[in-house]
Amino acid sequence: MDVQKIQKKLGGEYTFRVLLLVFLILIILFPLGLIIDIVEDRSQTAAYAEMDIMKAWGGMLTEAGPVITIPALRNETIVKKMEDGKSKVERVNTPFTFTIAPKNLTISADLNTEIRKRGIFSVPLFYGTLTLKGSFDPALALEAVQPGEKLNFSQAEMFVYFGDLKGVRAIKSAKWSDKELFFQPGGSSDLFYGSKSIFAALKGFENKEMAFEISFDIQGGQSLRFAPIAQNTKTVAASDWGSPSFQGSFLPTGSHITDNSFSAEWNINYLSREVPLFWRDGISLSESMFGVDFYRAIDTYSLNTRAVKYAILIVIVPFLTLFLLEIVAKVRIHPVPYLLCGVGNAVFYLLLLSLSEQIAFYAAYLIAAAAVVALLALYARSLLPTWTKAGFMGFAVLLSYLLLYAVLNAESYALLIGSLVTFATIAFVMFMTRNVDWYGEKP
Repeated sequence: MDVQKIQKKLGGEYTFRVLLLVFLILIILFPLGLIIDIVEDRSQTAAYAEMDIMKAWGGMLTEAGPVITIPALRNETIVKKMEDGKSKVERVNTPFTFTIAPKNLTISADLNTEIRKRGIFSVPLFYGTLTLKGSFDPALALEAVQPGEKLNFSQAEMFVYFGDLKGVRAIKSAKWSDKELFFQPGGSSDLFYGSKSIFAALKGFENKEMAFEISFDIQGGQSLRFAPIAQNTKTVAASDWGSPSFQGSFLPTGSHITDNSFSAEWNINYLSREVPLFWRDGISLSESMFGVDFYRAIDTYSLNTRAVKYAILIVIVPFLTLFLLEIVAKVRIHPVPYLLCGVGNAVFYLLLLSLSEQIAFYAAYLIAAAAVVALLALYARSLLPTWTKAGFMGFAVLLSYLLLYAVLNAESYALLIGSLVTFATIAFVMFMTRNVDWYGEKP
């Protein structure tokens, strides 16, 4: 490449043209901002559709319990001030609820999944069996009963709490020692946010260790949460879902994940969480929940959002490529073709969004990238003298899309990849323009 001849012919215009390219790039950022708004709007629409589907199905399933509650009275001495200024001492009975957590609790969740759709939007739902098995030993708790406190054992009840009772399809069996339990709805509770309860009377409650086993048919969507309410809580969850995301205050002690299923086990001791073994009146378990999200390995809208956010690194590629080809090919290219190439590159993100709502993301990406690469390469042929130089335009855009795809699939290394690509691009441009006479003063 005879850089001196190129400098002689076009050198006086370089500074102006570079500033013009910067201005055109800034113009292209405007439609990219609109595309970001469209992605966010579609993401919200999808979220609303998912919530509507789950609302009818039972929502995210949250479970805590069982616990035993015992109505109680506390005989207290209070001092009242009379109108004449004198004080009067009275004995009153103040009601409260004494609650006992299980000594041992094994939670078993065996679940199947399905995808429910509304239009083009979908949400993963699950259904299956939830079994609560363990024992209560009230001896330790009853030793903590204070003088003046009287517990009414004949009205003891067992409570189980759910985030939404729609998630309880049926109670398959419920046994307390050798007795059958009959559960009924118990209303709202403050045990965790939005909790609802079911309860059953405990006939023949005694101060000795007694076993229980309760089996539910359940359903829910997106996530499953439990509370480590017992002195020793063991939880086993299994499903035909291949992309679980374990969440909450405790991670599994062991798990096995395949492409089509997962199983996980948690073993939690009461010393590991801030939940007492018995309590008076209410407590909150919201901060102690743990479980699994039925995570979709490819989240279309988050990937689209990330793709548009990295667009600034990609949108400059057609401009820089045309600018370098203009120098090499010794042709003059009007600003309008620059602008059209930039708009064509921006349309890639709109194509990606619309196609990924209908087909798999990787297929949508392939189609959108191939379409824009072919468009820009063919258009460059009308501006440049040979197919070789036009092919270089297509190759540069294709390479940028390959790098973007790598960034989208390597979230932890996205910043590193973006930084290296930016550095390499600047170094390449500096090398190609190292001998350009930007002032156009050389003969």
